[in-house]
Amino acid sequence: MKKRIAAFIVTIISTVVLAGCGDSTTRVTDVVDNSEKSTTEEAAESTETESATQTVSDGTDMELLTGKHHVEIEVANYGTIKVELDADAAPISTTNFIELARDGFYDGLTFHRIISGFMIQGGDPTGTGMGGSDRMIKGEFSDNGVQNDLSHTRGAISMARSADMDSASSQFFIVHEDSDFLDGQYAVFGYVTEGMEYVDKICQDTKVEDNNGTVSAENQPVITRVTVMD
Repeated sequence: MKKRIAAFIVTIISTVVLAGCGDSTTRVTDVVDNSEKSTTEEAAESTETESATQTVSDGTDMELLTGKHHVEIEVANYGTIKVELDADAAPISTTNFIELARDGFYDGLTFHRIISGFMIQGGDPTGTGMGGSDRMIKGEFSDNGVQNDLSHTRGAISMARSADMDSASSQFFIVHEDSDFLDGQYAVFGYVTEGMEYVDKICQDTKVEDNNGTVSAENQPVITRVTVMD
C-alpha cells in the first residue's frame, strides 16, 4: 500500500540556487536542527558481502545489494534517463530504489517538484510531496553517521526526506545543477549516465506554482516506468 508520509527535501536553499525568486512562504524547513539528529542504529557497516541486511521501518530485513546497477527512467513526452546506481556507496538507498522499481511502484508516478538550476523531485504516489511507500530507510549521509563520498553534482540521484534523517522512502530527486551544499545531508546513490538533456527540458518546460517548485497535478511530468536493467 502506498501510504502518506512526509517526504521532501529539507535543507538550506541558497540565494544562488533560487536567484531572483525571492522568499517563499511555502518553502520547506530551511534548517535542520543538529540537536534533533536521529539516534537510530548505524547502517550496516559491510557492503562487501551479498548477505548483508538492513532492518527497515516495516520490520522486514532488506538484503543489501553491492556493486553498480543500472536503471532507466522513462518520462512521457521526453525520453529515457539512464542512471547508474552505486550500491557500494549507498547500499540501503540503492536496494530500496531497485526493489520498488522491480515492483512497478514508480510506474505512472510523476515529478511533482521542479526547481530549474536545482533539481527535479518525484516518486510520490500522491503527487503532493507527502507520500511514500510502506517503509522508510536509514539516511546514508555523514550528518547521520554514515560515510558516503558521492556528491550532489549535476546528474546525481539522491533520496528526499523530511526533517527525520531516517525518513527517506520512495521520493528521489535528480540534481539539475551542482548543489554540493546538500552533501552530508542527503543520500546520493548514483548518477545519470545518459538523458540529462531531458532533465534540462523538464526544467525548461514545466510550469511551477511557487518558489518551492510546486507543480500542479495537470502539469506534472509522468514517469511512464522505471526499468532495472541489471
